[in-house]
Amino acid sequence: MTNSIRTLPPASSGTRRRGPLLFLTVAYLGMWAAMTPLLVTGFQREDARSGTGALEEVCISAAMFAPAVAALLVVRYVERTDRIRDVLALRWPRPPSRTARSCLSALAVPAALTAVALGLGAVTGHYPLDVRWDGLGAWATAVLLQMLVSLPLFFGEELGWQGYLFPRLARDGGGARLVWAYVGTGAAFALWHLPTLLMGGQYPGRPWYLSVPAMVISCTLILPVFTWLRLRSGSVVPAVLGHAFVSTAGVGMVKAFAAPDAPLDPLHMGLTGWPGWIVTAAFVAFLALTGRLRPSTYDRGTTGYPGSGAGPGSGADPGAEDSGAGASPGAEASPGAEAGPGAEARPGAGTAVPRRVGSVRWRSSTCATSWRSPST
Repeated sequence: MTNSIRTLPPASSGTRRRGPLLFLTVAYLGMWAAMTPLLVTGFQREDARSGTGALEEVCISAAMFAPAVAALLVVRYVERTDRIRDVLALRWPRPPSRTARSCLSALAVPAALTAVALGLGAVTGHYPLDVRWDGLGAWATAVLLQMLVSLPLFFGEELGWQGYLFPRLARDGGGARLVWAYVGTGAAFALWHLPTLLMGGQYPGRPWYLSVPAMVISCTLILPVFTWLRLRSGSVVPAVLGHAFVSTAGVGMVKAFAAPDAPLDPLHMGLTGWPGWIVTAAFVAFLALTGRLRPSTYDRGTTGYPGSGAGPGSGADPGAEDSGAGASPGAEASPGAEAGPGAEARPGAGTAVPRRVGSVRWRSSTCATSWRSPST
């Protein structure tokens, strides 16, 4: 599976700095502009059980498209590439069996994390667990429909965070730089929600000096889960599904499984509170210790980062990962190579000798080269 973090368009050092800064500027301005009608009217959310009105829904929906708009503008006019779907990983995982597995994981993993977090909150006396089995099927159906309707909005967010920002921060990815990519993207993701936090969006009734740090912790912890879903599939689609589950079904589980009249405090229940932080941190630690958060773990038949020969302009087929290609991570795509299947690099040769693998021509190289939470 080609992971598009390793197929970014070549970029100068100036573009590498300018692109993320412009992306964040546009995404943040878009959020503040979308929330202006609520801010000027003094809207405040005081109760975690309260719903949203028509104006709030319109403002939230507009805000959630801001990261995607920012990503598209930067990719098109700063990076100057028209292979937008490739560089933002906007494609289905391949083959279809991988699509099914990836989408199932995107739903099952957040569901399990939320359930364990609620259980931990109940055991410690902070969550009023009271599962009512009557009507549970109808609730699940309604939540599923809500997720399907809201999917375009979550594409609006994840095309920005997982499609654009994380890959650009992780570019050469390893060690401290990779840690910075996770922490930096998570913090940017959290602080993007600042207007909603000031209005009590994710933590109703809490002052900003509690809600903002809590949001930073929540987003920094959940972001590696979304990134793992994106890396293992080579697509942003599973990350979109995971985000949609956390922000709709996950929040819904907190309400649905609690005693009807009990007060709800997001700081003490679900993935946005300390029980969720503990559970998510444990899962992220597992992913990190087993190498599942390293982009290089998922590279097959791709080269390194921009400038190494791979990428949208190289002629490599993003779907070639399932053709049986055995190219090494150092192989470069060579659209013009005409050698037959048996060609190999001769020992001591100073130049690469092409060979054909499946439908992609490669050459061996001698170089070692809401009010939903935690989203609106």
